[in-house]
Amino acid sequence: MKNSGKETKQKRAVTLYSIEHAGFLRKQRTKKAVILSIQIGLLLFILGIWELATRLGWLDSFLISSPSRIILTIKELSADGSLYTHIFTSLYECVIGFIAATVLGVIIAVVLWWSESIRKVLDPYIVVLNSLPKIALGPIIIVWVGIGPQSIIVMAVLISVVVTVLSILNGFLSCDKDKILLMRSMGASKPQILFKLILPNAFPDIISALKINVGLAWVGTIMGEYIASRAGLGWLINQGGMIFKLDLVMTSIVILCVLATLMYLGVSFLEKRINKKRGKI
Repeated sequence: MKNSGKETKQKRAVTLYSIEHAGFLRKQRTKKAVILSIQIGLLLFILGIWELATRLGWLDSFLISSPSRIILTIKELSADGSLYTHIFTSLYECVIGFIAATVLGVIIAVVLWWSESIRKVLDPYIVVLNSLPKIALGPIIIVWVGIGPQSIIVMAVLISVVVTVLSILNGFLSCDKDKILLMRSMGASKPQILFKLILPNAFPDIISALKINVGLAWVGTIMGEYIASRAGLGWLINQGGMIFKLDLVMTSIVILCVLATLMYLGVSFLEKRINKKRGKI
């Protein structure tokens, strides 16, 4: 009888926990839906005010364009297929630069963590590279690798890689020293410490570096297309500015914002998937 009473209490506790947990999840979903609705509503409100202000003459549509003129420009560029060429060109250059900068940054950060001597020797050079305006290297990059996607990818990598190194290295060095000493006392090798402790501990910093790199890779891509390109969104922005066709400039900026947002959401999705797997483990 006593055992059955205990089992009944346990079942009640489990049921109560399940009900509370389901309620919590429902509140979280509702909260997310409300936030998303507000975000979409705010965007539509801004676009509506923008369109209304230009139609009523409060703002000059020649200088800042308008949503309707941007849609018209997109249709014109889509008609001859040039829009897709420019989007693909910029997206290809940005994604390759993003991946290359991330991989190279992680490798350099691992090397700097691995050897304190190398880290101390290279520290002032990293500081100088980080403070150097990368656009100043544009002419040199063109001479080295030529005009085309390769020079733009190099520009995107140069702008992103130093920040990646600093962010990830900071994550490596912030790992609890006592945990490292514990693993060493248990006979763990340096590669084991790196893969079992340092990298998992620095996961939030790696994801943060990826999110920052999305913006930096696009900055490098657009800057590179300003200097040396025959296609791409940066080329469209440059051409639109030169001939005072600001509808083209604003259209390119809007498309650029959409692509950057999609890349950022892709990184966020990757973060959630990895967190789920880590949680299961």
